[in-house]
Amino acid sequence: MKHNPGFLRLVEESRTRVAETDVASVHARIERGDAYRLIDVREDSEWERGHIPGATHIGRGVLERDIEALIPDPGADIVLYCGGGYRSALAADALQRMGYTSVKSMAGGFRGWKAADLPVEGA
Repeated sequence: MKHNPGFLRLVEESRTRVAETDVASVHARIERGDAYRLIDVREDSEWERGHIPGATHIGRGVLERDIEALIPDPGADIVLYCGGGYRSALAADALQRMGYTSVKSMAGGFRGWKAADLPVEGA
């Protein structure tokens, strides 16, 4: 997907402030049964076409509005993902500004997950 320059600048600025993880690390955490929250911030239609098993869906458009009801603990361990790792970086930045202290964005996103031939639900 080709992204516009302004969007890419915004994402790159966010990435200087947020921690990123990768697909292999997230998969390893799932396999170990680690306690953390995996949040899919894609659009409803993207979620319906498939998502990572065990993930919770909160679309990027309502994330800031709804996150505190779903995850009231600002110290909760949270990993966010989107289609390619761009929107999740923006979302992680926003959650940090809201006071969440252990938020990561999954680089590569759902496309990276599928490219690694990892399990998908709802497809």
